[in-house]
Parts: sequence; structure tokens; C-alpha cells
Amino acid sequence: MGYQDKKRFNKEKPTHVIAIINQKGGVGKSTTAINLSAALGENKRKVLVVDFDPQGNTTSGYGIDKEELEYDIYDALLNDQPIDSLIQDTCEPNVFVVPATVQLSGAEIELVNTDKREYCLKNLLDQIKDEFDFVFIDCPPSLGLLSINALVAADSILIPIQCEYYALEGVSKLMESMHMVQEHLNPELDVFGVLMTMYDSRTTLSKQVVDEVRKFFGNKVFKNMIPRSVKIAEAPSYGLPITMYSRVNKGSLAYMKLAKEVTRRG
Repeated sequence: MGYQDKKRFNKEKPTHVIAIINQKGGVGKSTTAINLSAALGENKRKVLVVDFDPQGNTTSGYGIDKEELEYDIYDALLNDQPIDSLIQDTCEPNVFVVPATVQLSGAEIELVNTDKREYCLKNLLDQIKDEFDFVFIDCPPSLGLLSINALVAADSILIPIQCEYYALEGVSKLMESMHMVQEHLNPELDVFGVLMTMYDSRTTLSKQVVDEVRKFFGNKVFKNMIPRSVKIAEAPSYGLPITMYSRVNKGSLAYMKLAKEVTRRG
């Protein structure tokens, strides 16, 4: 089903806009954006993924050649390019991507003098979000103006946390930013869920980290955790989500289970 094929699309619930965010790098934000959206797509949900990270890992992870792009999300933010013209098809028929390239890195500075700069992404997504079940925003590993835009545009946040030492380091700062946005810009913003990534059931450390995170976030932590998997790490280099790259794999199965849990919550 293509993006323009709107007449065939009937939603069961209002669109849920979710920012996938953690200012720590390497915790699985882009991996989650790619694989969770693909798993939801396989469950007949129509999903838009907005790559809002200048690294563009979600864009390339879905097999989109950044060198071939005429426009990306930067052009919608700062050059008045219509956002619906940016939407790219993917290998998963129900999943679509608004791509990002390295030029987005300049947006932090260029947006500073823009009127109502915190609302730029929200204003763009309000034009198209109703055509989707879920909109995921893959945020950069920082709490700058791009991430604030994502928090203002989102209904809620999904926080990936890697099962490692200092897993909660910096999370309090993220929560402070979320509460600031709640107070001044987006009072409805909430935590949708916390996802444990790179979980290794063989290690005491992973179990201790999960216990620590559950004490901090309670029932916001998803029951399903994403295991360490070589296949998950390999899949982006082939431009495929794990559900297509290696379907019978513990990582693929984990994301399919997570998709069902997300659907129940969403």
C-alpha cells in the first residue's frame, strides 16, 4: 500500500506520535525505529518513521540511498519543502520514511531565529500524521533544539536503554527535559514505554540493570526485551529490518512481540 493510496486506509484509533529518544548514543534508537516500525507494518499498521538524526541511520537502515535524495527533512524545516513530497516507500509496504542526511546537523543553529522554533516539526507532522496509525521520530543523541522539536511534536516518548553499566546515566536529565516541555510547550507529553536493549540473559549484569530500570520506571518498562543479536547488527548494512533479513531469529521474534505490546498500549 503506497503512501498516496489513502482511500484504502481506515484507522482503528487516532494516530500515536512517539519520539524514540535517549541522549546517550548506541542504545538502539535507530535500530528500534527500523525494526519496531517494520514489525508493526507486518501487523497491518501503517507507520511513518521520521528520521530526525543527522546521522541518518534510519534512512540508510531502510535501504534509502542518501546520496540519491533531492530533499530531506531539513528542507521541510527550513526551505518550505512540502513534507508529503519527502515521504519514501520502503521494503515493508506499510512503512514509510521521511529521510534525513548530514545537512540536518545545521538545523540546530539555523532554527534559533525561527518564529516558534520549538513547533516546527509539530507543524509539519500535523499536515500528514492522520494518514498513519503510528508516527515514530528517531531523535538525535542530544537534548538540543531538534530533540525539543520532537518532544513538542510527540504524544509520548519511548526510551531505549542498553543493558550495561550506567544504564540510567543521563536519564534524569532526559526526564527533566520532558517535564520542562510538559510545563511550557506540550502538557500532554508522557512516557509511552521503556525498552531494554542488548539484553543477555546469561549475564548477571543484564538482570541487575533490568531490575534497576524497573525500580525507576515501574510498569512503563516493556515486558519484551531486545536481545543481543549479531543478525540485528548486520541487518542495516543490507538496508533491511531484522524481520526481513533474518525472520527466524531471536531478535526478529523479539521485535514482533514488542509490536504486539506496543499495539496494545497504543
